[in-house]
Amino acid sequence: MAVRKLKPTTPGQRHKIIGAFDTITSGVPEKSLLRPLTKSGGRNHSGKMTMRYLGGGHKRKYRVIDFKRNKDGVTATVDSVQYDPNRSARIALLVYEDGEKRYILAPNGLQVGHKVQSGAGIAPEIGNTLPLGDIPLGTIVHNIELRPGQGGAMARSAGTFAQLSAREGKYAVVKLPSGESRMVLTTCRATVGAVGNSDHALEQSGKAGRSRWLGRRPRVRGVVMNPVDHPMGGGEGRSSGGHPRSRNGVLAKGYKTRNKKKASSKYILERRKK
Repeated sequence: MAVRKLKPTTPGQRHKIIGAFDTITSGVPEKSLLRPLTKSGGRNHSGKMTMRYLGGGHKRKYRVIDFKRNKDGVTATVDSVQYDPNRSARIALLVYEDGEKRYILAPNGLQVGHKVQSGAGIAPEIGNTLPLGDIPLGTIVHNIELRPGQGGAMARSAGTFAQLSAREGKYAVVKLPSGESRMVLTTCRATVGAVGNSDHALEQSGKAGRSRWLGRRPRVRGVVMNPVDHPMGGGEGRSSGGHPRSRNGVLAKGYKTRNKKKASSKYILERRKK
């Protein structure tokens, strides 16, 4: 995967850096795996705006992704690698030996024609999904389950990966992309390899219109609002606004908001990097 930097023929293209789409092999999605995707524009059931700066954007259809990878003992062949408008990663279309088709997150290095499997006791190769208890220590993994059978929930964005660092009894220690080390049951599944499209972090939209295509409306800074609209608003001239905080007055930039009594805290061995 690579990125393209365009010549500055227009102001919008001067700073534009986009993906090269060189790994994508098919532009037509699998029709049986598409679902309707409606938009709320940030409004709730009564029409009241509860989320600001949302709305518009290009019409999309949802691609059903197999995060559980629970079709054990059946070999699948990678049919194509496709673009997914609903996530930063690319997706791969698998065709199983019995004819069933499923989408998965495309790991780095997975190509058309590769064979992948899922289940206990299989080889820990790129694209294969198996329990954490069967994966060798030090292996790079993604799409990690939090509870057995729930489906992958961690390390799913483009370019992300976690590392299996240790095993203690019925728990495995996984170092997550945030830097957090966490205990996960060894019966939870993970997929070997890192998520593809790692150059996504290098992309730049180049113009405000590309954000509008994604359904993001202009975001207004709190310091330019009036005191009635934001705690950081008001003041004569351009004032700094005091200590950064949210619209509801919750302090930002260092103030911890995690509940100390949260039940999952006992599974976190090392907190994420600041």
